[in-house]
Amino acid sequence: MSYYFSKLLDTSFDEAITRTKSALAHEGFGVISEIDIRQTLKTKIGAEFRPYLILGACNPALAHEALLLEDKVGLMLPCNVIVQEADDGLIEVAAIDPAASMQSIENPALKAQAAIVGEKLRAAIDRL
Repeated sequence: MSYYFSKLLDTSFDEAITRTKSALAHEGFGVISEIDIRQTLKTKIGAEFRPYLILGACNPALAHEALLLEDKVGLMLPCNVIVQEADDGLIEVAAIDPAASMQSIENPALKAQAAIVGEKLRAAIDRL
């Protein structure tokens, strides 16, 4: 089982971010955090790195349900989505598969909830 869903896009990095946010919104997700890895590595350790952005995506209703099922699941929230420049000049967008990331939690109801979230994230990636 892969732990992510991904798609390569032949577009600019900024356009990929815009399209990703739109696709996530269509599936009920908002972006509650953004981490610019390239800038962070440059600032913190002086390292050069390719364009790489982590979007923290959250579907509030589904997150609420998951927190009611398992109060520590917040350790795995939000669902991370990355937008990065690939070696071939294309842009890769990838989203975590929550069903894979929550395998270690012994809670069947939460696993079913994670599958629902995963379907929505996969649909967002497919929409790109």
